[in-house]
Amino acid sequence: MVKKAVLPVAGFGSRMLPASKSIPKEMLPIVDRPAIEYVVKEAVRAGIKEIILVSHSAKTAIEDYFDTQFELEHQLEAKGKDALLAEVRDTLPADVTVISVRQHRALGLGHAVACAAPVVGNEPFAVLLPDVLVDCGGQQEDLGAMVERYHARGAAQIMVEEVPEARVDQYGIVALKGDVPNPGESAPMTAVVEKPAVEDAPSRLSVVGRYVLPGEIMGILAQTLPGSGNEIQLTDAIATLIERAPVEAYAMRGQTFDCGNKAGYLQAILHFAARHPELGEQAKAMMAVELGEAGTS
Repeated sequence: MVKKAVLPVAGFGSRMLPASKSIPKEMLPIVDRPAIEYVVKEAVRAGIKEIILVSHSAKTAIEDYFDTQFELEHQLEAKGKDALLAEVRDTLPADVTVISVRQHRALGLGHAVACAAPVVGNEPFAVLLPDVLVDCGGQQEDLGAMVERYHARGAAQIMVEEVPEARVDQYGIVALKGDVPNPGESAPMTAVVEKPAVEDAPSRLSVVGRYVLPGEIMGILAQTLPGSGNEIQLTDAIATLIERAPVEAYAMRGQTFDCGNKAGYLQAILHFAARHPELGEQAKAMMAVELGEAGTS
């Protein structure tokens, strides 16, 4: 059963400078909670019980966020602020643990995932890139569906979405055996290429940032040589896995938000603010006013 998830959080977040100079980019707020909480809760809703942060020494704020803050909770309880106390305690269910391992050098996503090997062992696990938030709008969540398909089919699941042809050289691109799957379904993969030239891309389906992988991939990563950007690429290890075991591309249902860049981060704030249970109506009214003013200026 897939009960572990690896979240690589060791990156410096250069695209989010200067905000990320002293604050981990994963801790930047989306409305009233940090982006990392959205990703962790997505994993928890998919049945994950063990969160493995691949981090470095400047990112201890992430670990602290998911720890118990006794003094804060005591003060809120003493002042009768029960609603706030409940929200503070809701950051992580009691049956979910957070473990941190260090990535001492930035050698790529594949290297970051491999750093979690001593904790993952031979068990299957999910990988969630914390830059990417996913909102499925009330439908079954994509990660949960991927875990179900892994359990049912025994095939690794790689979440994909279609991108414009001119941008395929910015992503890992997959090749399929057969037709492109409908949203919420999977199709067998025959290859995956990291940032191919536009003319060489096998499709327009890009790897999004959610994976469900067998423990076997850790042994493959240990033998994977640096590839694109002189980094150890997870896509290269997946390409090797395809030669040994079934791997499927899962066509996502939801909408993604790339919070690793400023425009995507702003889009995420607007999107989740409009859907916030307490602030949603106010947020939409504010946006309407701003749009109206922009239209008259």
